[in-house]
Amino acid sequence: MLASSPAASAAYRRRQSPKQLEAQVFAHVTRQLRTAQGEADARSRARAVSDAQRLWLVVEALVLDPTNQLPVPLRAQLAGIARAALRECDAGEPDISFLTEMTEQVGAGLWS
Repeated sequence: MLASSPAASAAYRRRQSPKQLEAQVFAHVTRQLRTAQGEADARSRARAVSDAQRLWLVVEALVLDPTNQLPVPLRAQLAGIARAALRECDAGEPDISFLTEMTEQVGAGLWS
C-alpha cells in the first residue's frame, strides 16, 4: 500500500469530477453511520447522526434552489428523501439503519 501525502491527496481530488467528490462525502457519512450502528457509545452515534443531518440539510437546500439544473422530478425525489432523513435525524432515537440505507443509496447513484 502506498503512503499518501497531502499533496498526493490533493492531486487525486483534482482528477475527480464534482459528482465523484459528492459520492465520496456520501460514502464517508455512510461509513460513520455503519460504525456507529454497532457501537454502544452514545457520542459516536450522536456524531454520526449529526454529520448525516448536515449532509441532508445541504442536499435539501441544493435541490430546493431554483437555479439547480437537475430535472424537477429528480429534485423533488431528492427533497423528499432529504426530508425523511432529516425527520429521522431529529427523532429521539434515530433509526441509524434507515439513515444508512438512504445515504448509501443516494451516494451509489452518484457513482453511476
